[in-house]
Amino acid sequence: MKNIEACQYVSLKPILHTGQALDTLTIINMIGFMNTNQVLFAKALADETRQEIMLHLCCVWLNVNDLVEKLGGKVNQPTVSHHLKKLEEAGLVQVREEGRFRYYTLNQEQFMACCKLLLKSFAPDYAGNMIGLDDIPVNGS
Repeated sequence: MKNIEACQYVSLKPILHTGQALDTLTIINMIGFMNTNQVLFAKALADETRQEIMLHLCCVWLNVNDLVEKLGGKVNQPTVSHHLKKLEEAGLVQVREEGRFRYYTLNQEQFMACCKLLLKSFAPDYAGNMIGLDDIPVNGS
């Protein structure tokens, strides 16, 4: 696998398909073996256009022209291609080539792994106690 400057892509799927249940600490420790550059990951997320591109790429494969259309034409094709390159360098998108087109999708597994590494680095007391979104209290509740 090519060396990526961000959290190196390591698939947990073969381990999870064995039927063995893994606890959160085991998964975090496994992820800890990855090569990581938290700054590159954070830089990839720091741009609002890249965040919007990532939202559009969640759970679907799109090419550059599809993304330009979804962005309402506010960003041109070369700029979208530039942002996709940055996301690809950070390992945050997967790429599939079909003929002369490249299709992209959000690499959710990689995104989760990088977030967990940040959590482990900056909030180690909470790394094993992640709270689900539905469990976060809303102001006034």
